[in-house]
Amino acid sequence: MSTRGSHRPTALTYGAVGATQAPDLMTYPPEGFTPSESRTRIGHGDQRFETAWVQTLTWQIQERSGIRVRVEDVPDDDEVGYTPVEFDDEGRPVTAASIGGGTTERFAPDGTPLLTAGTTATLTIHAYGRVVHAPVRVVSVIDEPDRKGFAYGTLEGHPVSGEESFVVERTTDGSVWLQVRQFSQPSSRGWRFLGPFLRRQQRRLAQAYLQALLGSD
Repeated sequence: MSTRGSHRPTALTYGAVGATQAPDLMTYPPEGFTPSESRTRIGHGDQRFETAWVQTLTWQIQERSGIRVRVEDVPDDDEVGYTPVEFDDEGRPVTAASIGGGTTERFAPDGTPLLTAGTTATLTIHAYGRVVHAPVRVVSVIDEPDRKGFAYGTLEGHPVSGEESFVVERTTDGSVWLQVRQFSQPSSRGWRFLGPFLRRQQRRLAQAYLQALLGSD
């Protein structure tokens, strides 16, 4: 898997950075965390794939799901060459995190700037009559020939602690799929009391995410 850098883990509110891209952690998560995965077919063909991943990497999944995205900070190139901890098949860390060089400047084929690892944003979500401000940081950008997307992790002030990823995949028959993974737990005692509402909201958002790119060519 080709993954562009990630931001420093000390700024995140959870330890298993990269969990949404680690099959074993999604199957056997650390105590207290709940993983989930949703996947839907959103079209067919190379053009559909390109359109979908460009939309994914410009926050359009979130915005089309009713979430307002305010980008707070886009780091300089020399700040985002972070390689996250690598885990073995049992979920044990085997390679320490490190910060290296390398540019992360990326543009869509039409010149549109794409989100980069290390970008910090605040998501404004309306739920149950409340407005919730949820700060996140992009922890990885997936950039493979047939898999493109990103994951963000939670920062202090977010109602949950964990990670979400959004990946567009092109299969060998040309089908294009959107995969959404969530890995989280309530971020504080107060939010734990609202756990059932948080889980319901996460399920609702996951369905909205899957619908966001349908018919959006």
